[in-house]
Order: sequence, then structure tokens, then C-alpha cells
Amino acid sequence: MDTFVIATHNQKKLAELQRILEPLGISAVTAELEEVEETGKTFAENAFLKANAACKQTGKPAVADDSGLVVDALNGAPGIYSARYAGENATDADRIAKLLREMQPYPTPERSARFVSSICCVFPDGTVLRAEGTCEGEIGFSPAGNGGFGYDPIFFVGERSFAELSANEKDRLSHRGKALRIFAKVLQEYYFQSK
Repeated sequence: MDTFVIATHNQKKLAELQRILEPLGISAVTAELEEVEETGKTFAENAFLKANAACKQTGKPAVADDSGLVVDALNGAPGIYSARYAGENATDADRIAKLLREMQPYPTPERSARFVSSICCVFPDGTVLRAEGTCEGEIGFSPAGNGGFGYDPIFFVGERSFAELSANEKDRLSHRGKALRIFAKVLQEYYFQSK
């Protein structure tokens, strides 16, 4: 089984990546990595910065995901600042509260949003593989459900929030699940061609 370093400190994100990479024969592990300043202007740029730094620090193939919530009524905010939206040390509850306050003036038809996940894998030989996935939904009026993390309790796909879905349901619908399925194909093609 190949070992890839996952450039994240988020245990829930790691678990999601492990669930999807394991069937490909990839052991997803974390490492003590130096923090990378996310100076990119897009999710894809930030994913590359994190994966590239992790690959250089460990000498192993490294995968990074940069993802966030894009809300149409807020001109794309919180976007690449999703994790820092309510300040550096804010909790998920703080970020949700801030977003719900900002969305108060908007009725249902104007609450469209999407989660975006950009995945980047950097190999020690300099090869870079990329994939991106999105999931369309809308911002609810109050949190629902106890699962997931981040903005999941207020991001609704149909009648249910991401926090109300089982892990399998979320993987099937989510931006990260879609991005990882694309990434799996890209990775298989790369391995097939490099053998």
C-alpha cells in the first residue's frame, strides 16, 4: 500500500480523505508539517501551496484539499477565507453565527451557495495532479443536524443539511467526494502511464 501524506490538521477532513483513498490502495497519513501561509487567490492555488510544502518536507507524495463555501448573495464570501471568516481562533459555531447574521436579509430564492473542493497531489519528482468538485445547495435559516463539520449544519441540499447526512450520503453528494472521485481517476491514469 502506498503512503501519501495528507496536508491537514483537520481530523474530520483526514477521515473523509482516508475513506475515499483507501479503496485505491493508498494509506493516508498526516505528519508534523510547518504551517503554510495560504496566499493563493483560488482554492486550487492554496491546495498546491499546501501539497507542495508537505511533499518537500516529507519526501513523500502529498495531497492537500482547499475547500470552502461560496455564497452568491455575499459575492462569493466566505470563499477562500471560509476557515478564517469569523477571525483566527473562531469556532465552527462562530463562523455559522456570522454567516447567518449576514444572510438575514435574504429570502429563500437568494440563498444559493456551493461548496468547492480543490485537491492537489504533488509527487517528489515534481508531478502535479489536480481535481476539483462542487456541490450546489443553499444556506438554511438555522443549523440542523449533528454530523459533519464547518458550515455543514447550515448548508442544505434539498430538505436536509450536510450535518444530517450519513458519511456515505455526504461522500456521494459532497464537493470533496466529487473531487476525490475525479482525483481517483486522474491518479489511476497517472499510475497506469508511469508503470
